[in-house]
Amino acid sequence: MTIVTSPVATTLASPITLTDSAVRRIRRVLSKEPEGAMLRVSVNGGGCSGFQYAFDIEKTRNDDDTVVEKDGAVVLVDSVSLQYMDGSVLDFVDDLIGQSFKIDNPHATASCGCGTSFSI
Repeated sequence: MTIVTSPVATTLASPITLTDSAVRRIRRVLSKEPEGAMLRVSVNGGGCSGFQYAFDIEKTRNDDDTVVEKDGAVVLVDSVSLQYMDGSVLDFVDDLIGQSFKIDNPHATASCGCGTSFSI
């Protein structure tokens, strides 16, 4: 079950979806961190396509954060980043070129080969 808490929850039913693979990886990463750690996913200017995703470990939630919780995995997204990411699917892939989080973003019109940079 996915639990979403958000200052804008009345307008976004499910802003970010976590795949089972992403949940397993997030739980694994957070298990090595201090109690209460959460994964923050944000969008920053830059990268080869205009915007890029950032992944950080956080201990505190901000007032404007949307919190997505699924089976013990906790993801934070700030309100500015959520504008660029709502409706996205966060996945974790393990393939021949390596392991990484991948975001399927319905707002992205183009992305780079590495998958961490996109344009709208």
